[in-house]
Amino acid sequence: MDAILTALAAELNVKPEYVENVVNLMDEGNTIPFIARYRKEQHGGMDDTTLRTLADRLNSLRALEQRKMEVKRSIENQGKLTDELAAAIDAAKTQTAVEDLYRPYKQKRRTRATVARERGLEPLAMKLLLQQLEADPEALAAEYLTEEVPDVAAALQGANDILAETFSDDADIRSGLRDTAQRRGEIATAAAGEEDSVYRLYYDFHQSVAKLQGHQILAINRGEREGFLKVSLRLEDALALGQMEQRLVHGKGKCAELVRAAVADSYSRLIFPSLEREIRNILTERASEGAIKMFALNLRPLLMQPPVKGKVTMGLDPGYAHGCKIAVIDGTGKVLDTTVVYPTFGDRKRKESIDTLKKLILKYRVCHLAIGNGTASRETEAMAVDLIHDLAGTSMEGKVSYAMVNEAGASVYSASKLAAEEFPQFDVNLRSAVSIARRLQDPLAELVKIDPKAIGVGQYQHDMPQARLDETLSGVVEDCVNAVGVDLNTASPSLLQRVSGLNAVTAKNIVKYREDNGIFTSRSQLKKVPRLGPKAYEQCAGFLRVPESANILDNTGVHPESYDAAKKLLSLCGYTVQDVENGALSQLTARFSKLKVKQAEQDCGAGAATLVDIVKELLKPGRDPRDELPRPVLRTDVLDIKDLKPGMQLTGTVRNVIDFGVFVDIGVHQDGLVHISQVADRFIRHPSEVVSVGDVVDVVVLDVDEGKKRISLSMKQAKKQ
Repeated sequence: MDAILTALAAELNVKPEYVENVVNLMDEGNTIPFIARYRKEQHGGMDDTTLRTLADRLNSLRALEQRKMEVKRSIENQGKLTDELAAAIDAAKTQTAVEDLYRPYKQKRRTRATVARERGLEPLAMKLLLQQLEADPEALAAEYLTEEVPDVAAALQGANDILAETFSDDADIRSGLRDTAQRRGEIATAAAGEEDSVYRLYYDFHQSVAKLQGHQILAINRGEREGFLKVSLRLEDALALGQMEQRLVHGKGKCAELVRAAVADSYSRLIFPSLEREIRNILTERASEGAIKMFALNLRPLLMQPPVKGKVTMGLDPGYAHGCKIAVIDGTGKVLDTTVVYPTFGDRKRKESIDTLKKLILKYRVCHLAIGNGTASRETEAMAVDLIHDLAGTSMEGKVSYAMVNEAGASVYSASKLAAEEFPQFDVNLRSAVSIARRLQDPLAELVKIDPKAIGVGQYQHDMPQARLDETLSGVVEDCVNAVGVDLNTASPSLLQRVSGLNAVTAKNIVKYREDNGIFTSRSQLKKVPRLGPKAYEQCAGFLRVPESANILDNTGVHPESYDAAKKLLSLCGYTVQDVENGALSQLTARFSKLKVKQAEQDCGAGAATLVDIVKELLKPGRDPRDELPRPVLRTDVLDIKDLKPGMQLTGTVRNVIDFGVFVDIGVHQDGLVHISQVADRFIRHPSEVVSVGDVVDVVVLDVDEGKKRISLSMKQAKKQ
């Protein structure tokens, strides 16, 4: 265990004692959000991302140690474990290195070398391997002729098979060739047939293994899987064979020539096919990890988009055949009205649609229109603009705006069991309209109801290791929910189950308790919820807000375990809890900064990091960290792709960040692409260094292809204008 802690500390560049504390906290059943937020003194202020990296690596290193023990046990049971081999296994840094060492001792299927050994030819192979200059291979082979080995040629062939397998099982040889392939090899692709496809870019393509990009690897893999591409690893034979011969071939005698032939056979028949699979797997794993990381990076800001709170909102789910589904919801997300209009069914129906929506807007005083960006969204947006203009002269003139909402996953949610339970009275289409409206009001609360993979901010997500992708994305959702905090009296079971320490069962039990007993009036009432024990309460309490509580601290991020510390801190600074309720803490930060840290820690019974967090929470009870982020772009007019001209500067919202660029919604039906070369006026390795999903950015139009519906944009040129 000490070796694991040391390795983690070195990898993460943190103190070993912090790593040990975190590992102990995790082993005790504490969650990442709880550790990140309420145990800062024990880990030196690591954020949730670093802590999740630590947890991932801890699991990997523990799995590696477990595999080492299994391998040593297996070899020992064969009576072949030496001190040197055990030390080599213990020193191995990767699973691959362990498997290389284990290869000679692993139970194999029956091979040519197995047969040769059974025929007693291993001593001959070892004599040939000595490569004595004066030795005659045929004379040596003649000593091993039997009924099963009828002639010298058969004996030498059997010896060759044994040598070839021995060389293939050599850990150092495999490791060296693997390293060479990664440095000097290249992946080549070719068309598998005559048919044209989206993979035409790879019909005659080659790139070095070291320089191959993640999105290229995933595209090649998919093209091969769909039967459009043939893929191969290229590695110069002379380079690989020279590397092996330098290690294995000595002298120039006849035996040396036979060993050289065995080297060639080992490489072409045994090592290279295996090496090709390994390199492809390494590349795929690398690309998958990169894609999963990118998905997580994109998901976080999408979930953390600022909510448009407290306003009556109309959700519009566009469509052709089934019309545009409409749902009006109040500022808390409660459905007020629903209908369906048909703006694409001709001018008369379009006018009827505008009249219907106008009446709804005036009746419910709708402030925002949330329009899904899927099928028929262009026509729906145009109708919405005419609708806003038609409000001139009414009480809502100048008070209504619209936003395009990414509806990815809305159909998944609307057809789900969860949606059916939430809205049994609505059909699938109307549920989708409600979801779109709520996505504008509170993106996080609505998006947690959907499988993160369906939200559409990644690439090749269906090609990823699904368990790993689910684990990573679930971690992002959990971190976001806990960073924001959850209203205990309004949160859905979907949102509650993402809170630290809670699960689907306890979340439903909380809602059931709320329905049976009325709203929660304190955090401590959680202890009465069935199956919510002391550990779960400890983990979740600080992330749940109770605005209706008589204790203002219940509506902050201050954990109940720190209530006494908070009250003592207020007293040291000349304040009371009543001052928190009245918002009369204008001098709290200044007074806190004048306290002697060590004395304050001793008086309050809490560490400095916890006290700093308490001050932040006391200053803004019930605060939502998303409110400090740039607001979504709300529009009152519409652009068409025909209106775009090169040189035009616009403001847009980042919809997706991928390896080769950024997709930006600029208010037309088609998102524009900012190629990575146009993201910044400096060299960047990845667009995520500069921009995140949900960012509002200025762009300049570079080129417009109406036929292919492609819009090329530049961010760096916008900065120069």
